[in-house]
Amino acid sequence: MKPFVRDTLERQRLRLHELDALLSAPDAVDDIERFRQLTREHADTDAVVQPYLRYLQREADWHAARAMAQDDDPDLAAMAREEIAAAEADLAALEAELHARLVPRDPDDERNAFLEIRAGTGGDEAALFAGDLARMYTRYAERQGWRVETVSESPAELGGYKELVLRIVGPRAYGLLRFESGGHRVQRVPVTESQGRIHTSACTVAVMPEPDEAEAIHLNPADLRIDTFRASGAGGQHINKTDSAVRVVHLPTGIVAECQDGRSQHSNKAKALQVLQARLQEKERSERAAREAAERKGLIGSGDRSDRIRTYNFPQGRLTDHRINLTLYKLGLIMEGDLDEVIQALQVARGAELMAELEQRAEQAALGTLA
Repeated sequence: MKPFVRDTLERQRLRLHELDALLSAPDAVDDIERFRQLTREHADTDAVVQPYLRYLQREADWHAARAMAQDDDPDLAAMAREEIAAAEADLAALEAELHARLVPRDPDDERNAFLEIRAGTGGDEAALFAGDLARMYTRYAERQGWRVETVSESPAELGGYKELVLRIVGPRAYGLLRFESGGHRVQRVPVTESQGRIHTSACTVAVMPEPDEAEAIHLNPADLRIDTFRASGAGGQHINKTDSAVRVVHLPTGIVAECQDGRSQHSNKAKALQVLQARLQEKERSERAAREAAERKGLIGSGDRSDRIRTYNFPQGRLTDHRINLTLYKLGLIMEGDLDEVIQALQVARGAELMAELEQRAEQAALGTLA
């Protein structure tokens, strides 16, 4: 374990003792809000300290086994070697867990998400691929027990979508989907291709956290143009015969959001405003990430639409995530929503990146102290 990580964990262990004393004090509940904050901090700190204590115990076991391995008794030495191997495996697993727990958490990770898919280059084939991506994410959401709502859609003539906005409702929806933002490229023989040639098409995906009402960007009514129109539909008894669909334009930025899912103009307007707020917040976040990337290039990237993050090669059954050089030959399963391996790999890569940043800051702080 790196000294930086061990020092951080030792500080956490000391802080847990402090929190134990603060929470057991006679006047601990006099200030209820402070008591709640301390209780939350105690739970978060304990979740880090407990695996660290297990790590220290297994580390002690490892040292004891190494000493025992020098024994003249061959049976005892063999037993010690087995214990060394078991302890090393446990230590590696515990260290990985501790790294994950030390990574700073983004408060937005627990939020619901808006997922936007837009067909790019490739015409009809790009629209069909947008439909395939929508199905993939919907299936993944079902596996997670999340609810998927269509906010707005612009169907293409031959199937799929020119543009689709989904609302994903469930725990950690944004946290698990956040690294899906960017350019998605597909290589396959389109259904419209009579010569059997492989074409390359593309879609862009944007994932945005659903804004918290207390923290949402304030929208000045004077900056908005609100239009109503008749929602598109397949017809039949449920066809929308009123102008209930709503489009909102943010005049200063030109950002547009619309909703046509509900039957009520009022509810559609509320959802469209939510999407607009999410897009404005995402614009601020992207600009901030771009400024940070100018100083250092992140492994995962900024999540900008222009970033080509992934290739789906159907003839080879291959998915490649270019950010972390991950290649999987299970494209059929992935398109059915089996995204766990991809998303976990991205989470681990991001965690390693953040830990490296924390270590670098600690080193810089130590050098500053010495200076």
